[in-house]
Amino acid sequence: MPGPGRLQAAYEIVAIGSSAGGVKALLAVLGALPADFPVPLVVVQHLDPRHETILADILDRQSKLRIKLAEAGEFLEPGVVHVAPPDRHLLVNPGGTLSLSTVDRVKFVRPSADLLFESVADVYGPAALVCVLTGTGSDGAVGAGMVKARGGTVVSEDPETAEFEGMPQAVTKSVSVDLVLPLGEIAGALVGLVEGTRTL
Repeated sequence: MPGPGRLQAAYEIVAIGSSAGGVKALLAVLGALPADFPVPLVVVQHLDPRHETILADILDRQSKLRIKLAEAGEFLEPGVVHVAPPDRHLLVNPGGTLSLSTVDRVKFVRPSADLLFESVADVYGPAALVCVLTGTGSDGAVGAGMVKARGGTVVSEDPETAEFEGMPQAVTKSVSVDLVLPLGEIAGALVGLVEGTRTL
């Protein structure tokens, strides 16, 4: 488990979960990350399953990173953001491949941040870094707890300043979150943790 003052951050993946208000929050975070961000990112944003999504296109236009809808079987790549498509759970597999699932909704949602975070915890253990942003409900809290149990790191948007406090509040109440930050500070914290220049 990361100790205080840890100098080396050997993270291999960043996973982000968001819901209501999440598009704006994702634009703020992903738009502030550098083009040479050294690890892959996976994102669950709750979307209306009845419509084709242009979320990846919207985010891609505002970010230096490559942002795309996740596809089953593709490999994670550093500096690429893989976004869960509507109505599909996004899972990370051993060996760094992705899978999509239509198993039952979790807490009424599909994709589920909980399932993504749980798969990241299973595969990456202490090298997992997950972040919970604005949203209603409590998706992400259980998965973040698994990440912590495996020695990974959890960052949350500050519930008091989030557009919707539900998801950040659920994770901060149920998990020993490593960092609770206003939205504008999250990108810098992710960069610092991944590059080992920020300690916990």
